Amino acid sequence: MFPQIARYTALGPSLWSFERLPSGTTIENVPLIAEDRGESHGTLYARGGERTVVCMMHPRGDMQRHYAIPALVEAGFAAFGQAGRYVNNDVNLIHEMLLLDVAAALEFLRGTRGFERVVFLGNSGGGALYTFYQSQAATPPLGRLKDTAAGDPFDLNRFDLSPADGIVQLATHLGQGRLMLSVIDPSVADENDPLSIDPSLDMYDPANGFREPPEPSRYEPDFLSRYHAAQRDRVARIDAIARGYVAEQNHYRRQIAGGDFESRDVTDRQWALRRGLVGRYMAIHRTEASPAYTDATLFPSERAYGSFFSPRPDVFNYLEAGFGKYQTPRAWLSTWSGLSSRAATLDCLPRVTIPTLVIAYTGDNAVLSCDTDAIFAESPASDKEQHRVAGDHLGLGPEGPKDRRGQERALRIITKWLRERF
Repeated sequence: MFPQIARYTALGPSLWSFERLPSGTTIENVPLIAEDRGESHGTLYARGGERTVVCMMHPRGDMQRHYAIPALVEAGFAAFGQAGRYVNNDVNLIHEMLLLDVAAALEFLRGTRGFERVVFLGNSGGGALYTFYQSQAATPPLGRLKDTAAGDPFDLNRFDLSPADGIVQLATHLGQGRLMLSVIDPSVADENDPLSIDPSLDMYDPANGFREPPEPSRYEPDFLSRYHAAQRDRVARIDAIARGYVAEQNHYRRQIAGGDFESRDVTDRQWALRRGLVGRYMAIHRTEASPAYTDATLFPSERAYGSFFSPRPDVFNYLEAGFGKYQTPRAWLSTWSGLSSRAATLDCLPRVTIPTLVIAYTGDNAVLSCDTDAIFAESPASDKEQHRVAGDHLGLGPEGPKDRRGQERALRIITKWLRERF
């Protein structure tokens, strides 16, 4: 019998969602156009008279029906859920550009709707995104980033980045790139062959300590040391491939922009145009391979066996689905590379001094306790709190989608924290 692959076999995206709103809630659909003309959209929930609005956004997820919204409105806050320009598709996601979608939301909420205070509620990748944004917003113009991770010109000093007044880090990871660095399979021997393997680096090889579930695996320190070093090496190799593609394309683009281009032979011009415009896609094979998925002695917690996606990561590792599986070279460098992406939570934290609340779910398969502990420890905010709540990455309990006690407890902590400050 084929093993169960998906951890959540029912309800799908509604696991992030809510069922009903408090009475009297008004709903406003808001189209947004950023300063670079990028388009996103959001939904504003309010009952009238609120002076503080809580924002939710994710690099690729749609946060317009996030499960926190009813509790926030009931507690007296407006809530704004946003879907950015890359909603449901991170194939070409450039984090530096995504910051302008956040800025567009703040401009609308403060400038058009007149809210006095804006608080970020960053959930999972949303926390890393908001940390990246706040670090750039808190940097005086001329000191902000001037290009993307791929080296393309994109000067954030030209844009109005309004800082937030507070931030909630709810099950926030260390950035999509740092997450990838911990889960990418270093045993891939050929990036063009999803089945290629170096057995000495395969965490799913019994010779290295793997045991078929439900029996737990156990990995020796020497193997783990080689494994993690090889993970970094593989990310560096993929970075080099991505940068090679970008350099090749830019070479032909410079030819097209040259003053003598129109005088060249038509076949030469056709070749240059094709190479300058061609869109490459990279398949990142096997990104479901963190030893902590199968060895519970690593970073002990209340998490169940397996990953966020699957109770059988040894099988899921070979599926088309998963983190960062299809990327343009520029998106890989900006978003999923643990060595090149600037959207790295701990790297951005030194400039995030606003009041900070950090909440970890103790059964989280995607964000380990050591990550949330590091976010709290390295936060420079003078006003900061940390809490742990039972639940998986979605705040769900052992009974699955019907058990939302973790979400409810987290929301009680969040609304109390907000009332005390905003």
